[in-house]
Amino acid sequence: MDRPLTVNQLFDSHAEKLALEWLAGRAGESKEIQFTLDVSGKRGYAEMPLIGHLNLIQPNRIQVLGITELHHLESLGKNSYHDALTMLFDEMPAFIIVADGAEATEDLRLRAEQSSIALFSSRLGSDKLIELLHYDLTGLLAASKTLHGVFMEVRGLGVLLTGESGVGKSELALELITRGHRLIADDAPEFSRVAPDVIRGTCPEFLQGFLEVRGLGVLNIRAMYGDSSIKKDKNLRLIVHLKPIDDADVRNIDRLVGSQLNEMVLDVAIPQVILPVAPGRDLALLIEAAVRNHILRLSGYDAAQDFIQRQKKFFC
Repeated sequence: MDRPLTVNQLFDSHAEKLALEWLAGRAGESKEIQFTLDVSGKRGYAEMPLIGHLNLIQPNRIQVLGITELHHLESLGKNSYHDALTMLFDEMPAFIIVADGAEATEDLRLRAEQSSIALFSSRLGSDKLIELLHYDLTGLLAASKTLHGVFMEVRGLGVLLTGESGVGKSELALELITRGHRLIADDAPEFSRVAPDVIRGTCPEFLQGFLEVRGLGVLNIRAMYGDSSIKKDKNLRLIVHLKPIDDADVRNIDRLVGSQLNEMVLDVAIPQVILPVAPGRDLALLIEAAVRNHILRLSGYDAAQDFIQRQKKFFC
């Protein structure tokens, strides 16, 4: 589901990073910042004029006025100038930012107060400001979902370990950490769709750095293994599902390609490998091998197809 975000929440969390100063329109602090809806009422990436330089034809949800835009407004005749301001505020943007360290006019401040629309200033350049806001708001407003599992970075790849409770996910994660890989989130990683085909996983703040291992309790991984053992977020590229398996199940596994499927996460297909769990199997080694193989597949190489072609060459 989408995350509600108010103007005041954004200001509190990003004022320092974006060099924001609240000039007027404090009554608009509770307004929600939302993606723009298309005509069908569904959210779509192409129909989201979320932020940009002043645009009165296709208004942005967040309007940025740099020195160029302010000079353009000042160059208009009196009537045209007031018409432009009326158009700007009648569209009810989430908020307006005067960038480039420019001075907001009294007319802007007065209209902001009258319309209950937050007016900010920033010393950052308008292009830089828009770039930062695009990046931060895409993550903050993205569709999100919490999945049960342990989210790891293995050889630079975001890997979600899933499986039934007690199958050994946390023990496997601990083994991977000792081998130099990094923990992102245990038990309840949060995933957001930050682009049409990109899912980013993060950890709830109160769980960051902790891993629960049966028999040992809750472990502080950062304190035990250092800062390099923890990663704040990562794009989800592979799901490994741990599944207890018996001899009959083993015989049904395709020995050429293994168990490779796609799992839909927020309408994005994520490759999934089903990894049989049985006594004596080195799961950490198998996870590393699965990741290496997936990296090869991403580069266009398919070992199964290569093997088939080699067989044809020698036996046909």
